[in-house]
This record gives sequence, C-alpha cells and structure tokens, in this order.
Amino acid sequence: MRCNDKQACPFIQIWRFSAGAADEPEAVKARRLATLAALVVSLVTAAPAIAEVTIQGRGILFYTDDVGIFSATRRLSRDGDPTQPAIDSRLTNQGSDVVFEPDLNVATSLGNRFGTLELSAKGQGFVYTDHSRFNHGTLRLQALQALSPETRLRLRFYYAPNLFLGENENRQPGATGLVEESVTSYIWSARFEHMLTPDLEVRLSTRYGLRRYNEAFAQRNTDFWTVGPHFEWRAAPRVKIGVGYHYERGLADGRSQPQLEDDVSYVNHYGSADVEVELTERLSFAAGFHYERNNWTSGIVGDERQGAHENIFQGDAVFYYRWTDKMRMGLGVQRASRKESFDASSVKNINVGVGMEAAF
Repeated sequence: MRCNDKQACPFIQIWRFSAGAADEPEAVKARRLATLAALVVSLVTAAPAIAEVTIQGRGILFYTDDVGIFSATRRLSRDGDPTQPAIDSRLTNQGSDVVFEPDLNVATSLGNRFGTLELSAKGQGFVYTDHSRFNHGTLRLQALQALSPETRLRLRFYYAPNLFLGENENRQPGATGLVEESVTSYIWSARFEHMLTPDLEVRLSTRYGLRRYNEAFAQRNTDFWTVGPHFEWRAAPRVKIGVGYHYERGLADGRSQPQLEDDVSYVNHYGSADVEVELTERLSFAAGFHYERNNWTSGIVGDERQGAHENIFQGDAVFYYRWTDKMRMGLGVQRASRKESFDASSVKNINVGVGMEAAF
C-alpha cells in the first residue's frame, strides 16, 4: 500500500528525518519526538490487561563547563553509546550552562513458551538553559527475553536524531567558512546474559550502527560494529563490581573521497570498571572509570587524522539516598579529559548533577 497523504500516514511523517531536518525549527523537531514517544508508549501499554505496566521517571539538573561535549560525556558508559562521533577541537570550549536531563521508561512483561518477555521504551531529553541549539532527545526500545532462570537475551534499538555538534569548517569543494554540523545515530544491539554462579554474571554484547551527518559533512557518514564482554560480580553482600571491554570498527564515507581530506574511520578500544557499595540501608555510592582510545585509520595525505589517535579518560561518582522503596535522590560528578595526538592540549569537561528518580 502506498500513501501520499500526511494526515493518513502519520508514521511516515514522524520517521522522515531527512538530511535537511537539522534546519527545522526546534518546535517542529520537538513535536516529532513527542509524537513518536507517544506512539511507542501507546504500543507498550496496549499489552494484554493481565500484563503489569511500570513507569519509571528521572530528572537530573546539571551544571556543565562545556556544552560542546556535555552530551558526549554523558553517553560515555558501557551501557550507553561510549564510542562518540569525531569531535573536532573547534567544537569544544563552547561555554558553561545548566542542563536539565529528564527521562521516562515505560515497561511491561508478557509470558511466552520461552519464559518472560519484558518490553520497554525509554525517552531521554537534554534541555539547555542558555544554549538551546544543543537541545535534543533520544529514544531506546528494548526487548528482554528470559531463556532460562540463568540466561537472558537483550535486544535494543537506539535512535538519536539531529544531535547538534556545533559550527565547523565546511570542507566541501568550493565552500568556505563555518556551517552547522549535526549527526543522527541509529544503533541495533544484542546482548547475551548468563549467570555463571549466583554472584557472577557474564554478558556478551554486539551492536551495529549508522551515524548520518547533515549534507555539509556527509563524508563523515559512518557504519560501525562493536563486540565485547561484560562481567558483573557480587563481591560481597553490599558490594558489586563491573568490568567491560568493547572493540569497535567504524568505516566512514570520507575514506573514498581523498579530495576532502576528512576520513574519520577508526578502530576503537573501550574499557571500563565500576563499583557499587551499599553504605547503609538507605545510602549507597557508585563510582566508575572509563578509558577509550580511537586509532584513526585514514590513509589520506593531508588529513590531520592520518596516523593519529585520541585518548579519553573519564571518571564519575554518585551518592544515592533512598527515600522509599520507589524513590531515591542522587548527587554526582563527572570529569572527562580528551586528547587528540595532533592537538597541543587536552579538552576537559566537568559535570555536576543533582536529581531524583521514582517508579510507579
């Protein structure tokens, strides 16, 4: 069936994010995301009446000293999107701001012949006080299928449309000056989770993704795939330790456009370690360390990334106070340092946040 009527085919209009969508007014993009989120929530909540629906919401208020890389720092975790798009130094040091980060997760569970199937949809937003051009949102759809009491399969789709990165040098033939750079990410992932013992869980993760830039930076369009193991260990009744590693290969269109001297293809190594400690019945503490190395694989003479690499170090710490069984408050800090081998100095980012989350 073909449809050319916007009113009759709302799904087509919602998902039609073209290369020119980065130029849409903020209100239009916000309406698209809100409509998409509403449709997903309606699908989840349309499960059979016997299925329980749970809603979990969270809101965090951050102070950041660099709006240019705040989003990249927030996503750098082994359960997030740790391998960031190429961030040129021109896109950093964009000033400080206060950022509100809300998210909402709607979930339900169903029974089938394999076991329990959990379905969920999570929407997340980033709302900047003074730098509204950086406002954006993401959507994550997830299916978690229990295969046995010790084994689960987790499938995810992650969608981050039109993330504004900043104004960057236009490298298209005949073009000069600075233009807006933005990217849309589509990521499909699968994770096999198995309890080796009551205290030790191993997770094998893989993902495939697309990053699609606006027209001025189409040479940076990248296809990538990731693979790696995670381990979660209950070291003591009140102590949990996690470690993980990802190997990722990304191939950008610029590798076949030598005249632009802008190939962001890479091999990425990412490692993380974290600990969670229950200090008292109500107070807990979580801390993590992340290291990422991007080895740029450009072979184009004149490209600044030829033979270059990037190192990223990041640490985070959060205190949680549980008010009730379904509500807790958090206070945390993140610090990241990024250094390209061809830059004279590193780029730092510090984020301090306070927030609350609740389940219904």
